[in-house]
Amino acid sequence: MQNRTLTFVLAGGVGSRLYPLTSRRSKPAVPFGGKYRIIDFTLANCLHSGLRSILVLTQYKSHSLNKHLRDGWSIFNPELGEYIIPVPAQMNRGEHWYRGTADAIFQNLNLLDRSNAEYTLILSGDHIYRMDYEAMLRAHQEQGADVTIACIEVPLTEARAFGVMIVDENMQIVDYEEKPEKPTPNPLNPDNALVSMGLYVFSSELLKQALIEDQDKIDSDHDFGKDILPLLVSNNKLKAYKFGGELGRVKPDGYWRDVGTIDAYYQANMDLLKPVPPLNLYQSDWPIRTYQPQQPPARTIQSDSGTENVLANSILAGGVVISGGNVSQSILSSDIFVDEKAMIDHSILLGGLHVGAAARLKNCIVDKDIHIPPGEEIGYDLDKDRKRFTVSDNGIVTVPEGYRFD
Repeated sequence: MQNRTLTFVLAGGVGSRLYPLTSRRSKPAVPFGGKYRIIDFTLANCLHSGLRSILVLTQYKSHSLNKHLRDGWSIFNPELGEYIIPVPAQMNRGEHWYRGTADAIFQNLNLLDRSNAEYTLILSGDHIYRMDYEAMLRAHQEQGADVTIACIEVPLTEARAFGVMIVDENMQIVDYEEKPEKPTPNPLNPDNALVSMGLYVFSSELLKQALIEDQDKIDSDHDFGKDILPLLVSNNKLKAYKFGGELGRVKPDGYWRDVGTIDAYYQANMDLLKPVPPLNLYQSDWPIRTYQPQQPPARTIQSDSGTENVLANSILAGGVVISGGNVSQSILSSDIFVDEKAMIDHSILLGGLHVGAAARLKNCIVDKDIHIPPGEEIGYDLDKDRKRFTVSDNGIVTVPEGYRFD
């Protein structure tokens, strides 16, 4: 079935809530977990699910993403009809950029027509999770669905941020509410609502018809959740597919995160440091592929003054050197030097950094290519930090890429 499926990965969003990490890159290209990019999780799921026809729709600040796709994901053989291709916004249908998720697919209908795909899988490139899409495609086919939507349960207090689905006893969707003020509870679990993950399987002919009809509507936002799905519910067979219980090769851990804000991004990284991480990165036959620069192994060394290193419950990428520093509950990407008596606590460092002697970092995210001066403190005085950096609702300080200290 996979060879009859064309996969679109939506990767062109601005990601404004993740600013300043998205000041120079798109959201899917933001580093994650010490060695990955956010989009690697979606693409790894495609790889392990046997999908080999993948179009990555890019738009906003796409250079970093395009480079990563070239370096880390040029793995398929085009002579066998396999590909992962970045597709920039080209104004194929009118003089405008992508106006919404549905418009992004509409503007590339020529690629869908050319593929002759019977099924279309639409994914987001900015979520953290592991999932076997083959199992979902198989369920779509076996149930004779027109559209299948992946879903999870979330508390009612959080459901307002999602598309909410109301289903019958056979998991057929009977109503769809996009970001409702008062979400409809799941009858089987009244404290929760069943929400869309923004992951869809369409029968391709229905998708084409729905997108073409949507383009003629003046009041449409050209968005799947707001416009396409609510209209399809009444006259088509829409099925909900419960995430976390698929019978594919991936061992279900039920972990799915939309890392669309600094606080959500920070917490998803910190989840990797739990004694038993809720996201399983260690399943040997389901690795998360990425591009890694050629770096020497991480190491700790005794400083010139003899200061001992302290390293506790942290993730270190290649090229990290800790010379008499203290690193705890933190994630350090490649090419970072931590000088003596520096303290890094509950922080995420994205690479290409020098942390000066006796500097102290706490509850912060430090982007690439920064020299932190000796004795500098970040995360200890939020009033001071707000004058220099971005501070989230939960008090996480983010230092932008290339920042230069006075």
